[in-house]
Amino acid sequence: MDYLWSPWRYSYVSQVGKSDQCVFCELPKGDPAGDRESLILFRGRWNFILLNKFPYTVGHALIVPYEHLADFPRLDAERLQEMMKLAQAYQTALEAVYHPGGYNWGMNLGQAAGAGVRDHLHLHILARWVGSDNFMAVIGETRLLPEDLRSTYDKLAARFRP
Repeated sequence: MDYLWSPWRYSYVSQVGKSDQCVFCELPKGDPAGDRESLILFRGRWNFILLNKFPYTVGHALIVPYEHLADFPRLDAERLQEMMKLAQAYQTALEAVYHPGGYNWGMNLGQAAGAGVRDHLHLHILARWVGSDNFMAVIGETRLLPEDLRSTYDKLAARFRP
């Protein structure tokens, strides 16, 4: 058996289920001056864009409503419209910075669907490149990220500044 060292992952797995607080409710309560540390790329009126702390690919982000809501059909029209506009803006930023060959957009709603944060809905947006994952993700159960999160944040956050 091969072992791959990923010490950054421990901070996540050691805390799963230990807090009564919702990470998506708590993160945006912080001072916007700390958005780089919390990985919040943009704050809209109803939703915010957050880089995934444990990304599948470079630039993997989440569009998250501020409202703590698990049931997608209960998302009102204003929040849904802004979520989609932010998703478009984020995909445009990914295109400008990374020039991917495709994108995945998706939601995992509920534990059975694989939601890591199952009580607060969020939309994943991932850039994809032909051959970028090859066999590593499927056979090796390993993700390859050629760039650290702070570099990704700096490149993409610049696309959302006035």
